[in-house]
Amino acid sequence: MFTIGDFARHGRVSVRMLRHYDTIGLLRPAHSDPRTGYRFYEAEQLARLNRVIALKDLGFTLEQVRSILDEELGADELRGMLRLRRAELETVMAAAAAGLAQVEARLRAIESEGHMSATDVVIKSVPPVRLAELSGVAASYEPEDVGPVIGPLYEELCRRLEAAGVTPIGDGLAYYEDAPDGGVTVHAGLQVAEGAEGDFDVVVLPGIEQAATVVHRGSMDDVLPTAQTLATWIDTNGYRSAGYARELCLEYAEDPAKWVTELQEPVLRA
Repeated sequence: MFTIGDFARHGRVSVRMLRHYDTIGLLRPAHSDPRTGYRFYEAEQLARLNRVIALKDLGFTLEQVRSILDEELGADELRGMLRLRRAELETVMAAAAAGLAQVEARLRAIESEGHMSATDVVIKSVPPVRLAELSGVAASYEPEDVGPVIGPLYEELCRRLEAAGVTPIGDGLAYYEDAPDGGVTVHAGLQVAEGAEGDFDVVVLPGIEQAATVVHRGSMDDVLPTAQTLATWIDTNGYRSAGYARELCLEYAEDPAKWVTELQEPVLRA
């Protein structure tokens, strides 16, 4: 028989780990001295220890390892567990690859610009939102065409909400669609509670499962550089745009230079 120290050395594990395996019933010693409490193991138990280590290395939890060994799972059941583990590892690898792509993109940006960008892009989901809105048509998606349309829309929307006794419950949100006869349909919205009624449209704007988002500070007349930064990030990081970016007003002030707006562009993996 082996002492616990000798058994640990032959099994290439720590004494502490063997004690833990004993405590949870995964690998009990062949004999324990009732007087001293010393644990002793037999050579045949090295085979079980090796199986424990092999299954742990595959990523199974100790509880799963015990089930596999004690319940003597059949080949089909073990195959199913291994396939599930493979799928989990593939998910981890995909996430790691995406993270690596972002790091490499940031490195390229720093190397080309000579400094770290102050504009960070974040991928996240966007929840559905209920909006009171008014709409108009702009000649194009360019800021110089959108600005003269969206400003009056918000002014009129605020007037109609006040006339209807409706108080917005959240930030302003603008979104865009291709207009049927050319140009871009501009939707100027404010978040309202359920049941809001008045001389305006109420819509529930669907959420976005995956949006590339970036924060723009300043007037929306000057949004083009931020929008281009977002577009470059999307392309560099292996995504493609799936529609117009929404514009969520995070901070509003009389001075447009103090505005803070989040651009939320739906994206898909390229």
